[in-house]
Amino acid sequence: QVQLVESGGGLVQAGGSLRLSCAASGRTLSSYAMGWFRQFPGKEREFVAGISRSDGSAYYADSVKGRFTISRDNAKNTVYLQMNSLKPEDTAVYYCAADRLENMPTIVPWVDYWGQGTQVAISS
Repeated sequence: QVQLVESGGGLVQAGGSLRLSCAASGRTLSSYAMGWFRQFPGKEREFVAGISRSDGSAYYADSVKGRFTISRDNAKNTVYLQMNSLKPEDTAVYYCAADRLENMPTIVPWVDYWGQGTQVAISS
C-alpha cells in the first residue's frame, strides 16, 4: 500500500498563491489515480481536484476551476496542487488521496488512501 505525506500549507493573503506537494512512498505513484480534497471546519470532506492514473487528465470542482492546477511527477513520486487567486473561503485542511482506479473518485468513502492533511489559511 502507499503512504502519502502532504506539505506546503500555510497562511497567505487573499489573491496569493500556494503550492501543495504530496510525496508518496511504499508504492510507485504511477499505480494510482491521485487527487486533492479539502475539509472545512465542521463540514464533510469534499473533492477539489483529480488526475488520472495513466493519461494524466485532470478534473476539478467548479469552485476551484481556473484557479487550481493539479499535476503529477511520477519520477519524483509526487503530486502537486498549485493554488492561485486564493480566497478566504479556500481556508481548509487539504488532503492528498490515492486510488487504484483509473480516475480518482469524487466520493470520499470510495477513496483508497489518504494523507494526514495540511492546513491552508487565507487572510482577507
